[in-house]
Amino acid sequence: MRAIETTSSPAPVSPTRLTGAAVGAGPERELPQASFDAALTRLDRAVYAAFARVSGGGSPATPVLAWLDWMLHFACTPAKHYELATHVLAYLESFMTGSLPDHLGNDDPRFDDPGWGHWPFNLLRNAFAQYDSFWQQATTNVRGVSPRNEQLMHFAVRQSTDVLSPANCWWLNPQVLRVMVETGGSNLVKGAHNWLEDLEDLLTSRVPGSSNRRFAPHQLGRDVAATPGKIVYRNPLIELIQYQPQSPTVWREPVLLVPSWILKFYVLDLSSHHSLVRYLVERGHTVFMISWRNAHGEARELGLSDYLETGLFDALRQVHRITSAPVHGAGYCLGGTLLALGAAAHARAHGKEIPELKTITLFAAQTDFSEPGELGLFVDSSRLAYLDALMWEQGYLDGEQMAAVFQMLRSHDLIWSRLVREYLLGTRTQPTDLMAWSADTTRLPYRLHLETLTHFYLHNDFAEGRYHIHGKPVHLGALNVPIFVVGTERDHVSPWRSVYKLHLLTDAEIGFVLTSGGHNAGIVSAPGHAHRFRFRIRHKGEHYMSPAEWLDATPVQHDSWWPCWQQWLADRSSSQVDPPPVGAGTTLGDAPGSYVLEC
Repeated sequence: MRAIETTSSPAPVSPTRLTGAAVGAGPERELPQASFDAALTRLDRAVYAAFARVSGGGSPATPVLAWLDWMLHFACTPAKHYELATHVLAYLESFMTGSLPDHLGNDDPRFDDPGWGHWPFNLLRNAFAQYDSFWQQATTNVRGVSPRNEQLMHFAVRQSTDVLSPANCWWLNPQVLRVMVETGGSNLVKGAHNWLEDLEDLLTSRVPGSSNRRFAPHQLGRDVAATPGKIVYRNPLIELIQYQPQSPTVWREPVLLVPSWILKFYVLDLSSHHSLVRYLVERGHTVFMISWRNAHGEARELGLSDYLETGLFDALRQVHRITSAPVHGAGYCLGGTLLALGAAAHARAHGKEIPELKTITLFAAQTDFSEPGELGLFVDSSRLAYLDALMWEQGYLDGEQMAAVFQMLRSHDLIWSRLVREYLLGTRTQPTDLMAWSADTTRLPYRLHLETLTHFYLHNDFAEGRYHIHGKPVHLGALNVPIFVVGTERDHVSPWRSVYKLHLLTDAEIGFVLTSGGHNAGIVSAPGHAHRFRFRIRHKGEHYMSPAEWLDATPVQHDSWWPCWQQWLADRSSSQVDPPPVGAGTTLGDAPGSYVLEC
């Protein structure tokens, strides 16, 4: 029985299900109407999938419609034309008189090298800054353009200007030219070697058993995902890891970590000095971790209901079986959204079907998707139609297709700056444990990804009370356990102001942390780096504070937020007890298990 009521496009019918004669069998035998309709549906999907492969899974209609919206309104705004003309003339006057300000482009990290401050490179930098400013000004605040299309045009312009940056050209980049002189051009030889290595890795990435040589030092179970533990439960969707206790007594209530299924679980268990799991077990917490299975074509029909029932709820039942205690649930990214969904279902069911949750913690996890940031630009009805067809053929969304979207969100950091550094300067960035994890992509089942995009990003059904489990709506207002929420300042995936919206959706106790860093690095912020990390923390008061008010009223603290969270968990735990037997005496193997090793 499916736990979630969904609406999706009809599944194509297998050729073996077609009844009657095949097309061309003769005029005396007609193809039944149902079979003919099914064949047309398959043809539609094939055409959409062909376009999606060319466009990288995107919709060719969406950018065209956004451009038409902007262009037709822009043509009717002489005030905007005058504003832009004034902008250009002011720049030309400053250029001719030699009075261009020296600070243009100084805030762009691509121009950090001192060489950009000298002629003629300062002119190139200033011209590029003016060019970028011109197009950003041209595509914003145009009367009549819809907010979404304005965002799309703004994003498209940024991608285009990033390509044209003079920093990308070796003959226009003073740093590259200087290194060429210093090394006699060997930097370009090394860059070519780096490019060939990357090309080889790309071509062999789909070969079973192959691995990226750059991340070879970060071996699973040895360098990352190495906290000692056992697999204590396995079903076709998850492995459940219980970590070995590292203290004589533990808090009675265990912690269940629910990672996102977009990448593998060990972002929360990186190398020993970056491992949140190790940090918790060293401080007396019994920690469990869900490890999602990497999807293949046979998993195409696994949806959100399966990840909720066979994933989260099965894990909660097993944790309760082993510890006989309420559970502190903590979810990262979409794992946090799933945890919030499960907690709302638990509150509605009054604990009859699901073990008790003591608290929930959400790491960079949205529950209201009305303002999902730039990631929302990739979700609309048109894109879903093309993505649906592409995923139906594959049975899943490939990890590299998903990674391409995240790279576009930070193109000058993740694409262009890397190309300059590794191919023009000939230097390799030393891989970190976080980089190795980020490169360890997964596949997303067809139905799961489609339902996630449709119910959360497109229609915001969960926050607005339209999401159903077992035929009944669930809503965040039902939450009645303490909640700890973490947002990150530079999050392109779950913008912190979007994460903060939970304050409007529940009356539960909320502690909110805003930490420095992005979606991943802001969460993996181990103590001991006061010069690198900062955070703000405030607990929900009687009156709602807007994000801006919250920011102004909350002082900055330095170092990691981890100790604050660990103390928050301890304060909401009942007592310390002897560690429970791992797996209640039954284990299925050593951590990190087999699912995380699947390619």
